[in-house]
Amino acid sequence: MTDTFHSDRTLLEEAAREAGALALSFFRRDCQSWSKEGGSPVTEADFAVDRFLNETLLAARPDYGWLSEETADDPARRDCDAVFVIDPIDGTRGFMAGDERWCVSLAVVRDGRPVAAALYAPALDRLYTATAGGGAHAEGEAIAVSSRREVREAAIGGPKGWFRHDTMQRLGARHAPYLPSLAYRFALVADGSLDGAFAKPRAHDWDLAAADLLVHEAGGRLTSVDGQSLLYNRESLRHGALAAGNAVLHPELLAAVHGVIRDEERAGQAA
Repeated sequence: MTDTFHSDRTLLEEAAREAGALALSFFRRDCQSWSKEGGSPVTEADFAVDRFLNETLLAARPDYGWLSEETADDPARRDCDAVFVIDPIDGTRGFMAGDERWCVSLAVVRDGRPVAAALYAPALDRLYTATAGGGAHAEGEAIAVSSRREVREAAIGGPKGWFRHDTMQRLGARHAPYLPSLAYRFALVADGSLDGAFAKPRAHDWDLAAADLLVHEAGGRLTSVDGQSLLYNRESLRHGALAAGNAVLHPELLAAVHGVIRDEERAGQAA
């Protein structure tokens, strides 16, 4: 199976670079956009990249399932041994604003977990790849999570509002600059640029699958608030609050998330 994982990673890597080039052809240009149900934006670039990836990847692996943010969900994916989990452009708002920190996020999931991944930030020309049991790499070089052992003054990415809570103030971590792409936020944990990161509830499979494998193969942990690894390609595609970091910091980061959730619940009850 390891050979299959590596073959899939190579396929994803090549597709991610081509998809990135296609997305760049729309970047910082007059790109048509719409609001999806719920208010999140989508652009003609998202749709173009989604079509390209769908045609390219399924032509190479016709027996794989398909799950993408910009494709209507087909429940048949759950019966497939392997499924592509795709976000054509993660960080669409940043893409529309001309921010370079967006990415194309591709993963193959088997038995609920990602086994091959490619995450490409085209405007930065930075490619991350990973295979289950084969490590994580950026531009072909092995990467690893931060070795920091103290959470105070650690660089942590996450929702701006969370860092105003007393729980986060007591944690003493530094709030890293905002990133429009959740996948890229976790990729920066994988390469040690960030010491840790949080995510609010309601992130989807396509936001997380590739970055999840990167973090784990780089020696870190990305889990739900109960400390469990995430499962993908289920009926429900949404996840709860998340924390990522190295094995030393991760318990403190999880405790901080629990504290924020308690703070928000109390604030809601008092309102």
